[in-house]
Amino acid sequence: MLMGVFDGHGGPACAQVISKRLLSYIAAALLPQDDLKKVLKGDPHPSFLETFNDRVEIVDDLKIIYENSFKQYLMQLADEPSDGKDVRASLEKAILKLDSDLSREVVEPFKTSGVLNSKTLSVALSGAVACVAHIDGPHLYIANIGDCNAVIGTQTEDNDWIAKKITKEHNSENFDELKRIWSEHPEEEKKTVIRRDRLLGELAPLRSMGDFRYKWSTETLSDVAVPLVGPKAIPPNYHTPPYLTAMPDIYYHRLTPKDKFLVIASDGLWDMMTALQSVKLIGEHMKGKVFFNPLKLPRKNIQLGDINELLLHRKESLKSKPKDRNAATHLIRHAIGGTEYGVDHSRLAHLLSLSPDVSRMFRDDMTVTVVYFDSEFLRQCPS
Repeated sequence: MLMGVFDGHGGPACAQVISKRLLSYIAAALLPQDDLKKVLKGDPHPSFLETFNDRVEIVDDLKIIYENSFKQYLMQLADEPSDGKDVRASLEKAILKLDSDLSREVVEPFKTSGVLNSKTLSVALSGAVACVAHIDGPHLYIANIGDCNAVIGTQTEDNDWIAKKITKEHNSENFDELKRIWSEHPEEEKKTVIRRDRLLGELAPLRSMGDFRYKWSTETLSDVAVPLVGPKAIPPNYHTPPYLTAMPDIYYHRLTPKDKFLVIASDGLWDMMTALQSVKLIGEHMKGKVFFNPLKLPRKNIQLGDINELLLHRKESLKSKPKDRNAATHLIRHAIGGTEYGVDHSRLAHLLSLSPDVSRMFRDDMTVTVVYFDSEFLRQCPS
């Protein structure tokens, strides 16, 4: 299984496009070459995924451009020596290739015919961070670009919860990331490359997809971005691009029966709660969620007195029944409306009803996915 969260900035275009395209690029990179060659001989519009939560529709003229790019990508993969088994390499290759295609789809038509497509340009100039999980049996790989995070909820034998934070954010709080960026540019740029805890004083995540204002040469920006955006298309102190990369950090974790779920979420959630708080909230939700199910009698011919005891116990336990069936919604409710005394519903309603131009002063956008693991299946996996 593949799943991911994509958090856009500078507009939604890049996040929407990579959410539609990236998982297909990864799935193709994981296919053996023989299978790729068979696909290329047959299906003109190959799809390697059965998708869920896939509501965004790409406009028709962009679909044609994207299908052509994907076909070229498949041909490139078919010519490379690979068996598709190296998940780490496949994740990295797919992410960097899609990012490269987002740039090429703007620059190549302009260089060959002087045509500038405003739609592909808006995708390239906006940006998105991404956190993608690949799960195959007990093997979990996380590819992270930017400031999303992935956390595993693990339950001890004493039924306590432990949060295992898998990822590290690519932002100014990550000193290794700052050192990487400083090392890639001349010493005299050290004071300007990171200003006000942002890349060139503007961008908070220090890695992302898209955002070619921080990747293209000054010449390319002058040709393709300045006519649409104006002189501000070129950031201040822009001397030695690229300043930004889409290179992901890839993490591996072997799942055990104690690992109960995975939370992948954008920074909007982690600004409001710690990894351990999120894990404990989902643990409580798992415990309370059973009360959404109808009462099932434990055996046939049960006595009325025993049924009465069951009902009394259930009535008492219903006090811990969560408001939300969905654990991700449960997390967001507590992130926005949570207080030390529980959820303040008037505060929650107020913060959710703020207009977009005001809401960013109080909260960031939040995208959350919770993945549950099958403990019995993991128990049977060979060590």
